Amino acid sequence: MTSELPILYQDERMVAVHKPSGMLVHRSAIAADAQVFALQTLRNQLGRHVYPVHRLDRPTSGLLLFALDPEMAKALGEEFTAHRVHKRYLAVVRGVGPEQDVLDYGLREEDGKRPKSEMPELAAWTAVRRLDSVELPVRIDRYPQVRYSLMEAQPWTGRRHQIRRHLSRRGYPIIGDAKHGKGAHNRFFRDHLESPRLLLAAVGMTIWHPEQARTLQLDAPLADDMRTLFARFGWQGHAPATNVDWHETRPVSLWPTGHDR
Repeated sequence: MTSELPILYQDERMVAVHKPSGMLVHRSAIAADAQVFALQTLRNQLGRHVYPVHRLDRPTSGLLLFALDPEMAKALGEEFTAHRVHKRYLAVVRGVGPEQDVLDYGLREEDGKRPKSEMPELAAWTAVRRLDSVELPVRIDRYPQVRYSLMEAQPWTGRRHQIRRHLSRRGYPIIGDAKHGKGAHNRFFRDHLESPRLLLAAVGMTIWHPEQARTLQLDAPLADDMRTLFARFGWQGHAPATNVDWHETRPVSLWPTGHDR
């Protein structure tokens, strides 16, 4: 695991980094085996306290934002709570995904303390869009060829494993998802395409900067392994590059009107 995290953006109040797949954001009782964490790694790297304001699943790679003081952590946290943070992910899924759709399946929390059936169902929305697809002359299951799609996902809510669960429920599980995916396709990518990980990457975020009083737009590159896979499938044009931009307009809430929280 890397000893330093690539910094995508930094000022006196916040810092955005690229988290590799397999790294936890912070210590967790559900992953007692983990020894390297983004929070501690970045703290040691910068020589100061850092405060996570959101999370990425352990197998998800990409853009992760930290505040550099408690006041900024509170202000940024309020933007997430108000659903004014716009996030963009790229995922490789089985099948030819929908050209464009909003997935609105309610999700129950998966905290492990109680059976999921006893947990309340929470509203959840994910906007998805197919960017590209590929067909391979390989027999998996009963078909003589397989198709995979590159999907853009923009979660409007932040439920646990939301993108993974929504795409799987819609019939397009993300490759490499051991919990919500399909084993035969995961093994094919692992054994023949040198891709043993969850193919989900956080590549963009638009968030109001409370001190600057402007909107910060961040774009993050893919990890090397996903970039190699994109080149193999002819998807290079969809691979984002590191970018920082500013806008004067404040992001609007993504929470659909007329729905209780």
